[in-house]
Amino acid sequence: MSHIEHRVDQGSPEWHHARAGAITASKVSLVRDKYKIGPNKGDWKAAALDYAFKLAIERESGVPLEDDEFAPWQAERGIRLEPEARKAHEVETGLIVRPVGFVTTEDGKFGASADGMVGTAAEDPGCEYKCFLAPKKLRAILLDHDVSEVRDQCQFGMAITGRRLWHLGLYCPALECVGRAFTLEVIERDEAYIDAMWVDLVAFDRIVEGYRVQLRSTDVPPWCEPMHTALKASIVSMGQA
Repeated sequence: MSHIEHRVDQGSPEWHHARAGAITASKVSLVRDKYKIGPNKGDWKAAALDYAFKLAIERESGVPLEDDEFAPWQAERGIRLEPEARKAHEVETGLIVRPVGFVTTEDGKFGASADGMVGTAAEDPGCEYKCFLAPKKLRAILLDHDVSEVRDQCQFGMAITGRRLWHLGLYCPALECVGRAFTLEVIERDEAYIDAMWVDLVAFDRIVEGYRVQLRSTDVPPWCEPMHTALKASIVSMGQA
């Protein structure tokens, strides 16, 4: 799959703008979490539809919307620890990991904030670093080698970039005392899993585009036309800033 790498710093305004309107790796599990039983079986849950509507607005405006569920302190912690995790990864494996900003499909509808890339060949791994604090998530990886928490995200990263391997690095500085500050799990590309995932993603993208049609078709009352025109001009200028 052809992709575009946006050379931006993760967390920067440029990074947020590159992500605007794109279905991202961190949200794939949300997109695929449909009702499994009951009269709504197979339908998307409200959280997924809210996400689709957010993307529709971003695609129309080109401006990223703030996420109510966004936890600034967690993002700041991840950004602060990521260079340490990358260095630990390099020390353990002898690899050279190149930081990555944001990678998208050519149409910009799907994207992943890979935390690093090794080399340029399909056989070289992409990288994802997690600095989990929740004991449940730590125990799953450290004791059970269970990476299901991030399986969608890693397989999606491979689908976007064309890589066949993904290095998942769990970085927990608190475990430096027992020599387990960095734990590496190697995840192989699963074509059948990716094919099933893309079926869900393409269907979800149609929901996003459907919302765009509804947004465009909404008639603007004559009395608020000047305000609407000014708002559109403001959104365009923000997207070009």
